[in-house]
Amino acid sequence: NDYLNECKYRKRLNYNTIRAYTIDLMQFARYVDYDLLNLEKVKEFVYELNKKYTKYRTIKRKIASIKAFYMYLEDEELIEFSPFQRVKFKSKEPKELPKIVSNEILHKVFDYLFEMIENSNNEYQKRKAIQDAAVVEMLLSMGLRVSELCNIQLNDINLKERTLKIQGKGLKERILYIGNESLIDLLNMYYEFNMEVINEQNYFFVNKFGKRMTEQSVRIILNSLEKKLKLSSHLTPHMFRHTFATMLLDNGVDIRYIQKFLGHSSIAITQIYTHVSYAKQKEILSSKNPLNEFVK
Repeated sequence: NDYLNECKYRKRLNYNTIRAYTIDLMQFARYVDYDLLNLEKVKEFVYELNKKYTKYRTIKRKIASIKAFYMYLEDEELIEFSPFQRVKFKSKEPKELPKIVSNEILHKVFDYLFEMIENSNNEYQKRKAIQDAAVVEMLLSMGLRVSELCNIQLNDINLKERTLKIQGKGLKERILYIGNESLIDLLNMYYEFNMEVINEQNYFFVNKFGKRMTEQSVRIILNSLEKKLKLSSHLTPHMFRHTFATMLLDNGVDIRYIQKFLGHSSIAITQIYTHVSYAKQKEILSSKNPLNEFVK
């Protein structure tokens, strides 16, 4: 509990990170029967993780959570050394390309959203349609994490100046410009419909209960679109972030700019999108190939 309080109040880690740490540490503590210095038990736990979980990132996160806890115990001089110093393991991360939303599906989604706004029969339907469209447009236009979208406060967004302040991972702030005119108009409409609740809650995106919109609410919006349009692809908020980055790269935007837009701490994280743009390479090297001029 002392360690988790340290993470919460001194390191100021967010709720989701604290929750993940709690789950990981309790799982580990129970496995080793709270005998934290039992080297054999620690080795067994790492072995069991690799047997139980197929996702590399899950294993990596759990081990990182526990190693960070042991570092805290060392710093506080509660233990002399971490057993992890004597545990050797290798785990190679498979290359997984980010999943994106196809242009065909995007056209279907936006056509449907605009149609819902136009054909609303009452104020409630209109408000809901505008809200759904605003959420989806923000995800694609700004490349936000779903947590960043839900935590936009009223004073973070300036529709007149068209600026958006985002508090990213590790409390890193970035300022984004809202460049699409249609999105600005939509956000103004959304604010007018929800002004009273937004001013009261001080969060820009609010749900039907008059509270801050949750990440689950955003996923429900996307799941609803998926079902109503009978899409072949499952939609997640992060897919729109991947699509944002991939489309910018395909349109010739320097990857260093994309890194800043996404709030990545390292260019290495952003470079995964260079693999995704293979489709664009294929198109260019087929239709624009210099050899096409000479060999038919």
